[in-house]
Amino acid sequence: MSEICTLRRRLLGGAGATLLLAGIPSVAHASRQNPAAQAKSLRFYNRHTGERTASDFWGDGDYHQDGLSQLDTILRDHRADEVAPMDRGLYELLYQLSQKLDYNKEIHIISGYRSMKTNQMLAARSGGVAKKSFHTKAMAVDIAMPGLELAKVRQAALELQTGGVGYYPRSGFVHVDTGPVRRW
Repeated sequence: MSEICTLRRRLLGGAGATLLLAGIPSVAHASRQNPAAQAKSLRFYNRHTGERTASDFWGDGDYHQDGLSQLDTILRDHRADEVAPMDRGLYELLYQLSQKLDYNKEIHIISGYRSMKTNQMLAARSGGVAKKSFHTKAMAVDIAMPGLELAKVRQAALELQTGGVGYYPRSGFVHVDTGPVRRW
């Protein structure tokens, strides 16, 4: 009796494994179907420094530290040459915005992270700079997307409902942040 049970287990084990493997999609197919496995990348051009980067910041279900570091560096406070780890939700927001607008070109960076010293200097020069700006918390970026109307970028950002959206048509940029949902 035990020989029959052992033989049955071997047959079922082998057949079960074959059936199980036959039901598993290929890794390439799974990554196309699984958004968590999909690579996410962003392309930036910093208008103040002239620097460019194209970085994968997410893939295989996790953030890529090298890619994040490249993006953080491009978004640094160029006046103080100070890099801060940007809110990862900001990169997700920019990725979603690019996807929504079917935009695969460089996103132009006008302002990313700002040190408190830089923010105070800018606030002293202009009434339009918030003293407690989300830029100082590494949670905001001012952008332009060449080839797209600024109003269209603003509208798409508002539709995402992921944070604050400021519209500066005279200055040629849209502000997005990962703070509370609001607009101005």
